[in-house]
This record gives sequence, structure tokens and C-alpha cells, in this order.
Amino acid sequence: MSTILTVSGSGFLPYEVEVGRGLLAELGAQVASLTRGRVVVISDETVAALHGPTVLASLDVAGLRTRILTIPPGEASKSFAELERVIDRLLAYELDRKDLVVALGGGVVGDLAGLAAALYMRGIDFIQVPTTLLAQVDSSVGGKTAIDTPRGKNLVGAFHQPRRVTADIDVLATLPARQLRSGWAEVLKHGLVCDAPFFSWLAGEGASGATGDPAALERAVIRSVEIKSTIVGEDEREAGRRALLNLGHTFGHALEAELGFDETVLTHGEAVALGCAMAFRYSAELNQCAAAEVDLAVAGLAAAGLPVRLSEIAGGEKVAAEALVRRMAGDKKAEGGRLTLILARGIGQAFVERDVDAGRLTEYLRTEGAR
Repeated sequence: MSTILTVSGSGFLPYEVEVGRGLLAELGAQVASLTRGRVVVISDETVAALHGPTVLASLDVAGLRTRILTIPPGEASKSFAELERVIDRLLAYELDRKDLVVALGGGVVGDLAGLAAALYMRGIDFIQVPTTLLAQVDSSVGGKTAIDTPRGKNLVGAFHQPRRVTADIDVLATLPARQLRSGWAEVLKHGLVCDAPFFSWLAGEGASGATGDPAALERAVIRSVEIKSTIVGEDEREAGRRALLNLGHTFGHALEAELGFDETVLTHGEAVALGCAMAFRYSAELNQCAAAEVDLAVAGLAAAGLPVRLSEIAGGEKVAAEALVRRMAGDKKAEGGRLTLILARGIGQAFVERDVDAGRLTEYLRTEGAR
């Protein structure tokens, strides 16, 4: 039994997000309903070894002509060099506009494969088959595709909506515990943004999802997709409400960049969790959020084993406050060099704060432990 949700908006074709168990074995029939052309599965080497045989067998049974293209695992693959290599292989395969790309993997694969699909022949169809919790609840839905540059994360990309998203809960059983917790950070973020009862469930009865309980994970993924799809449908290009989904990300992206995108030090989900904690504390600093709400938010993040202080990550105390602020000023939400943050008036009450005072933010970051 699976749950099917529809993502729709005025600027793109509606598509389905299916959440359930055992879905990889059924993927061929779903892809065949979208194309009878050729299919290229893009995956990283680790995921291809784990789940590639099931996917390829399903596509083969459906009578689809299929190739698999692998990339090295890790954030470093979200680069111009790897994007060029992937597009070159698609050209070598002589794909045309009726063919289709399958992004099988986590957020790195989804971002890179989605951007390659957006650029190839000015855009061909692709579907997302996210294999990490973080990708299932966040990056696979909404059409954001991008690569990183030395100047920051996700600064080069395109909006390119998938034709379908298939989120198989069973694949999450293969995730290392740290990666599962990282995905849980994005789930908690959704509650912090706009659904206080959901956050309360996640921090209470649903907390077992952070350690792999399939029933809790399925409920968490479904609700997260509901939240994100509703917001994306209202604001595909992040001109308004969609920006709220970046709670914790401006702080987090700046930290990731300063630490060299080293996932052994700080994963993306950990950066988001730490960023959410910092955003709540800064909201209290501005007298926008009650201390009790900050305590509840931070406690929920910490209980899931996620970092909530700079001192909890290696090298965190060596990060310069001024450097973080420079990174934040170059964030995609900044306008005319003016700092913009997503802050909160309480759990479930995120808001956009424009024209943030750089000096005050720098001093706050020093109180957080930055040098």
C-alpha cells in the first residue's frame, strides 16, 4: 500500500510523488508510462551497487532500453567537471528529447542528474528516485537542481521539475545511522517552519523514525512531502513563501562552505540542524521568539543526535564570524547584497527577515562560538 501525492502549480506540469514500500521493483511500469524511449539511470557508485540491480531488472521487464551512468559518491560530485562528464556521456548515448533520465540516489545525484537533464537539449524529462531520507523529504520534490562552486553551495543551477518522484521507504534501511539522522533534520525543519503539531509528534511518539522505524519514517516522509508540495505549488521560483523552507540553510550553507564541504566533519543535514538552532536563538536575540520556544526547538533537534552548537563540530570554533557573514551575504536569498534570514516567532511560525544588520549578526555569531 502506497500513498500518492500530487505536486502542481501554475508554472509546471503536475506530477505524482509516490511514498511506500517495495517501490523499486515496480519502477519499470511507472517509467514505461512516461516514455517508450531510452532511459539512462544516473547513480553514484555506492547506490548503484546496492539498488542498481533491482532498478535495472524492473526497467528491463518493462521492455525499456536502459543504461546506467555512475558518479563518485559525495558532495564533490556536484561540480562543473562532473556535470560536463555526465552531459558528455548523454551526448555519446545520443539521447533525444523523448528519452528520460532516472536520478537514483541521494541529493547529490538528484541535483546533478536533474541539472544535466535541464541543460541537455534545453531540457529532457527526468524522474527522481531518492534513496536517502534527506532526498525523499526535501531535494527530490520541487524542481531545484544545482551544483556547488568554491564560492558557495547550489549557486549554479536551474528549476527543472521531475515528471515523477518514487520514494521507497525500504531503501532507507541501507543508510548509515548518521545519514538517517541527517535526513531527520530536514523532517524536523518542516515542523519548525509551519507545523507545530507535526514537530511535537516528531520529537515525541514519532522520534523512532530517527533510528529507522519504517512506520514512523513513512508517516514523516508523507507529511514532509505534503508540506513541501503545497508550498512549491504556491511559489515554484522562491519569490515568496518557498523561502521559508530555507530555515537553517543560510547559516548551514555558510558553515558547509567554510568547512570545505567536508561531509566527514559536517553533513548537509547536520548543517541544517545547527542552522535551525542558530536561527531560533538569533530570533530570541531580536526579541522575536520566546525563550521557551527556542528551548523546545533546540531540544527536539538535540534529541535526534543532531548538532546544535558550533562546539559540537570539529573545527567549529575556528570559523570566523566575519567569514560566515560574507558567505551569508552571498546567499541566493540575499538581494542587492542585503542579508536575508529565515527566522521564527515560534515553532511552526517561520518568517523572512530582510535587511539583517551585519554587525549585529557578526556579534551574535561570536556569542555562538565563532572567532
